[in-house]
Amino acid sequence: MDNERENEAERLLAERLMESEPQGADPEEEAVKRLPPKWEIRIQTQRDPVAEETAVYRSMAKEVDGRYDERLKPKNNAE
Repeated sequence: MDNERENEAERLLAERLMESEPQGADPEEEAVKRLPPKWEIRIQTQRDPVAEETAVYRSMAKEVDGRYDERLKPKNNAE
């Protein structure tokens, strides 16, 4: 009895798969949709969150050498 149900279910599934159109769009269109955009959004801010986080880490410990000291100094926009 169970074997008959399984056979009937498999037959029905195979029949429906052969009858129906594939669901979804063209694979090439799907590939284009998954591509990253050609542009990116940048927001100009008054503060630099990376510099703030770096300052917090530097308050906990000091660098062995001063190679990053120049990067932490505020930059003048009038240069």
